[in-house]
Amino acid sequence: MQNIWDERYANQEFVYGKEPNIFFKLQLDRLPIGSILMPADGEGRNGVYAAVNGWTVTSCDLSQEGRKKALQLAAERGVTLEYLVGNFEELSFPESAFDAAGLIFAHVQPDQKSLLFQMVDRSLKPGGYVIFEAYSKQHVKHQQLNPTAGGPKNEEHLYSAKELLQSFGHYDIQLLEETEVQQKEGIYHTGTGAVVRLVGRKPLL
Repeated sequence: MQNIWDERYANQEFVYGKEPNIFFKLQLDRLPIGSILMPADGEGRNGVYAAVNGWTVTSCDLSQEGRKKALQLAAERGVTLEYLVGNFEELSFPESAFDAAGLIFAHVQPDQKSLLFQMVDRSLKPGGYVIFEAYSKQHVKHQQLNPTAGGPKNEEHLYSAKELLQSFGHYDIQLLEETEVQQKEGIYHTGTGAVVRLVGRKPLL
């Protein structure tokens, strides 16, 4: 998987654009500024947006090329962020350290989904927020009609609201929905997409 993402991000162009995901921006702007964990941050468009708005950002991804692009974008915008490279299972994140976590199109292997969610839960402070958007299992039909719709082609890699509730059902769920959106995020996320979204707050001690 690392080679696939390195090859994609080696493109001089920012393949998902330089602007943040619209849903992430909308939800982040509602939160008090603090520290945020950004798994699967790719070329850094979302992590850099958070940093520009005063957040202390820790991003991670499999791709060294993604890190290079993210640091380039951060320099363009006059901010800094910590960016770790490696599989999230192999990286070490402090417990109860982050005020928020952004999971934006963080598609992983099916057997890693619950592990990713557990890692995020451990890393969030009590009262911390998770912002999630990714392709839902309904997205397959859009991929069949539009090759630039984006996302994994295997339905098992896609998400459902039920899966999110299995991991975050004990949170204060402020938003949970499966919906369709019009995408214009670089060359890989264009056209109609089916997504699942979650905003939840970790219980206070």
